[in-house]
Amino acid sequence: MPKKSEFVIRNYLKKPVERKASTVNREPDNLSSYNRGMGRNKKKKAILVLADGTAFEGYSFGAEGEAIGEVVFNTSITGYQEILTDPSYRGQIVTMTYSQIGNYGVNSEDIESKRPWMAAFIVKEACPYPSNWRMTQDIGTYLKRYGIVGIYGIDTRTLTRYIREKGSMESIISTDDMDIARLLRRAKESPGLIGRDLVKEVTCDSPYKWKEGPWNIGVGYGSKVGTKDRIKVIVYDYGIKYNILRNLVDVDCEVTVVPASMPADEVLGLKPDGIVLSNGPGDPSPVTYAIENVRHLVGKKPILGICLGHQILALALGGKTYKL
Repeated sequence: MPKKSEFVIRNYLKKPVERKASTVNREPDNLSSYNRGMGRNKKKKAILVLADGTAFEGYSFGAEGEAIGEVVFNTSITGYQEILTDPSYRGQIVTMTYSQIGNYGVNSEDIESKRPWMAAFIVKEACPYPSNWRMTQDIGTYLKRYGIVGIYGIDTRTLTRYIREKGSMESIISTDDMDIARLLRRAKESPGLIGRDLVKEVTCDSPYKWKEGPWNIGVGYGSKVGTKDRIKVIVYDYGIKYNILRNLVDVDCEVTVVPASMPADEVLGLKPDGIVLSNGPGDPSPVTYAIENVRHLVGKKPILGICLGHQILALALGGKTYKL
């Protein structure tokens, strides 16, 4: 006879199972050597509860406490530090489908912004003994430093298939309260992302010049010596990722980053050759000031929109967006 946890997973892969609030997808017994080595008496339990009542039991790493957000997934095998620091994930709980996360630790260079922005982090295994010549600390210590709640020990691919079919939804992770009914109630009460302006939470406070170029081994990040005829680019910061700025520098652009709310007339006063509307978090429709600014810029300067910036450009041109 298969173990109960194996039965649930195998049958789910054949056909989605409707789970009620009291149903828990318990951790499989075939734990990795890492999980077994930690010892059950040393691990603090954590639980993930989705807004439809589906629950997953696991263990805590990073900060302890509770975190609420929209659960989504990312299929990257590497680059978890870049994902953690991507402002586009503000208000979301990110699930990594790749099974081992944290193998090469974290460092002070592989960042996309000044800090992690996501609500919480979900992994199958969180490596406590990373090894890399550039690392400065392990991923659990890094998350704890910034107050990011993490949960490991759940089947992230089962979770991914579930939300892929059911859609992203509000969820809650707790290391303190294991009562599914109470957690479900709090998850359902969460306002979600629709109609919330998350850009104002991640944008810069004032304009600044960006001079850092791409990373090179043995050198790190360096400033590229530009020509006199460099292209002058203004970047609206809706949640910009540093590597976008680094690559603009690499192709000989003079880059100035400005806050999301900077009026169009002030941007034009800087006499740019082109304007970039950056990536960012959440729903574009409540970011009305950005839409209005872009509407005044259209036709006056070349404009490139990336992710959220592309959606804001579409709204400024009279289009409509909707959540997938």
